[in-house]
Amino acid sequence: MTDTRRFQSTTCGEHLSTAGLGRGEPQLKRSVAVVGAGPAGLTLANLIQQSGIDCVVLEKASRTHVETRPRAGVLEHRSVTMLESHGLADRLLMEADRHGTCEFRVSGQAFQVAYSDLYGGRQHYVYPQQEVVKDLIAAFLDAGGDIRFSVSDVELADLTSSRPSVSWTSADGVRSTVTCDFVAGCDGFHGVCRPSIPDGVLTEFTHQHGIEWLAILAEAPPSTKAIIYALHEDGFAGHMLRSPTVSRFYLQVPVGTKASDWSDEQVWEALHKRFALHGSTWSLTEGKIIEKRVLDMRSHVVEPMSYGRLYLLGDAAHIITPVGAKGMNLAMNDAATLSHALTDFYATGSETGLKTYSDDCLRRVWRAQEFSQWMVNMIHTDVGSPFFGRLAQARLEHLAESAAYRASFAENYVGP
Repeated sequence: MTDTRRFQSTTCGEHLSTAGLGRGEPQLKRSVAVVGAGPAGLTLANLIQQSGIDCVVLEKASRTHVETRPRAGVLEHRSVTMLESHGLADRLLMEADRHGTCEFRVSGQAFQVAYSDLYGGRQHYVYPQQEVVKDLIAAFLDAGGDIRFSVSDVELADLTSSRPSVSWTSADGVRSTVTCDFVAGCDGFHGVCRPSIPDGVLTEFTHQHGIEWLAILAEAPPSTKAIIYALHEDGFAGHMLRSPTVSRFYLQVPVGTKASDWSDEQVWEALHKRFALHGSTWSLTEGKIIEKRVLDMRSHVVEPMSYGRLYLLGDAAHIITPVGAKGMNLAMNDAATLSHALTDFYATGSETGLKTYSDDCLRRVWRAQEFSQWMVNMIHTDVGSPFFGRLAQARLEHLAESAAYRASFAENYVGP
């Protein structure tokens, strides 16, 4: 059993002497090394710091980049409740828009699903991911946290030992190493943490959905009060809300499309066409397009989500389509689960939560993957063959007509 008080009194924030290292390379000692300053890594860092567990966060990008990079923007009730319970949701609760209804459009007709009313009043909070990141960075640093931005050449070592280490090169070229008890791999699908696990350890599950989306960010006030999912013979279109002045749109495009293949004029023409309603005065507000990129719609899960003293979180362990807005929420759930396990370990010496971390997270991950796949098949005209297009229409008609079907949708959509 670890003597937490003795351990932390000798390691928290301690810079070990470089004397005798030969090359004068700084060495640090921390309880946890967190690789990646996205929602997963920053949530974990804040939660364990509040429990008195010291850590260092390593991020390859600059602070400005991670605080301004547009990504997801929808938080589930569960995620917000978790942040609020730790005092990390003050600005979110003041500024986020609450949403409890979404709209589906099929063949020029619209219907809405009031999912909040169907599932205990739970709502979505529309709050851009970069704002979540900004809040979490500020909270962590204000409490004395240690984040190293703009690092490169990150390497993990001795992951199956009791004292793994992480090395990196700082922005000014200094090579440093931290020895720790645990490493949290929160550096995304293309990061270094998952590839640091030897071949044959992980089982990988990958699915290409056979569709792609053109993601558009525009300086255009929202044209709707509810997220819109439109099923059209030309392909899916989505209208997502981000802020009073910025909107996110999605267009289903042929596989292999490049963002440069679509001019701004073509984007707006397609959006107008796919969102159109028969006999309605509804109109789409246009604005300056500030981002266009093609999303590779795929799903990916690794099992287990740990190896030795390395624990994978967020996109490092699982990728999910944007359908249903689950990615950021799954990442934050991973962080909350691991923080509980680490807190229990340092408080009592119990490794139970660490041993069950992967299984605990994967149950939620696979449930989200199943729902996302169900929605993918429901809102796209052609996923593999015209047969699936007709199934999509049948699902939407069922959703419009059946209260029981809508209740099941609501539970999965807003999150258990």
